[in-house]
Amino acid sequence: MTQRLLHLFLTFGIITVGFAQDYTTPNTGMIYSLDDLVTESPSTMSVSGATYTMVGNITISENDTLLIDSDLTLEIGAELLITVFGTFTVTAEDVTFTAIDTAAPYEGFRFEEFSEVDIQNSTIQYGGGLRVLTETFTLNNCTVTNNVSGAATGSVIALSRGVAQITNNSITFNETPAISSGANNAVSAYIFNNYIEGNNQENSNRPQINMGATMTTDTLKIIQNTIKGDVSLTSVGGIAVANLVGGNVKAIIDDNIIQDNRYGITVVGGNSFAYIRDNIIEDNDTQNNPNLGGSGISLSNGSNSMDVVARGNQIRRNLWGITVLSGASINLGDDDGNAGQNVFSDNGNGGTTYALYNNTSNTLSAMNNCWDEANAPITLEDAEAVIVHQVDDSSLGEVLFDPVNCVFLGVDPISSENIAIYPNPTEGRLFIANNSEFNTLNVYTLEGKLIFESPLNTGTQELYLDLHTGMYLMELKGANVGLIKKLMVN
Repeated sequence: MTQRLLHLFLTFGIITVGFAQDYTTPNTGMIYSLDDLVTESPSTMSVSGATYTMVGNITISENDTLLIDSDLTLEIGAELLITVFGTFTVTAEDVTFTAIDTAAPYEGFRFEEFSEVDIQNSTIQYGGGLRVLTETFTLNNCTVTNNVSGAATGSVIALSRGVAQITNNSITFNETPAISSGANNAVSAYIFNNYIEGNNQENSNRPQINMGATMTTDTLKIIQNTIKGDVSLTSVGGIAVANLVGGNVKAIIDDNIIQDNRYGITVVGGNSFAYIRDNIIEDNDTQNNPNLGGSGISLSNGSNSMDVVARGNQIRRNLWGITVLSGASINLGDDDGNAGQNVFSDNGNGGTTYALYNNTSNTLSAMNNCWDEANAPITLEDAEAVIVHQVDDSSLGEVLFDPVNCVFLGVDPISSENIAIYPNPTEGRLFIANNSEFNTLNVYTLEGKLIFESPLNTGTQELYLDLHTGMYLMELKGANVGLIKKLMVN
């Protein structure tokens, strides 16, 4: 009996001594690893092999750094928070931040203003998201999944200021939207090449990317992302950029694939300038109520201080193609630099096709677009049938849609199938083979700037492109045909 009581006393004593405690680094300019935190505060952090366990809150002070440069898993207790005032850097190839119990999420990450954050190659799951209050934030090649509302509430990655770099990530099936910024904040993030699917599982009336006003000195860039909805969610949109509190919007929304959301892209508010180019916007109708949404692109503004340029978008099978409301405006093609070349197909509701609905008093320029892809080539009368404007209601502004143009789609199928363009991606050396139709090659930036042009010969031709790494648009032109392809330079 005495030995048994002594054993219980010792066991209870160990539990008491090991009671979890929070830990704050001492702000002495040191660089800490997780092993250092285990040494400094074993009641907060422990380790077994490459798995670390955090049972108290961790704070990295202003002058200190937490560096994770080896592959590991950090398991974090319920409702616990990592707060960073200093520097937080992950450079390893495979790091996982997860909950000790996936049914009991940790609070997440809070990156305070003036902290410096660079997270690479990490999985962030079963937590409360990333509250990003700092101007200096990079998240690259990470997986962010199955997180809930916690440290971040507006989205799993909630931004407050600066030019955050969010690139090459997979952001999927989180309770809240994927990326957001507050209405009162000025954020010009670079959101590039992310796969975004099924976020906002709580099904609130917010899109997967939900951005507010931007900085005056930098442009919000949402480029080459896939934003795919969960068709069971009826309230979740694709991309929204809104200026609701007297700021401004400068945005580039280019080369994205936006599918299966409540709506595709919306821009709201005055002092707004945006490029919307070369996006594929399809099947955004999950709510299936045309009175509440379902547009491929929707613009709304109470004044006339909106300037949106749209070119080369493919807009198919939404409840509306493009809707322009209140004092909003859009340039869909003109004779002064905007080639148009937007494609519309099967957008409609109630048995009526709506490619463009100009529900404003503004005159809209919309030249050189293909208004009914399935029935190309089309006439002016065909276009008129799918555009709502002054002709239909004298109180509305006119849409200037002459000329209509599906020629840029109408490449002879034999030509487009037979011609070979390789390698793509390329290091700069490019071959064009089996060419019999095209006589000119133009290469454009995603912003539409012509940066390379060359005559093309019949047969096979070798070209050398002195271009920076990135995505470009490659246009091949012939006497009566045209072909546009994406080109990736490594």
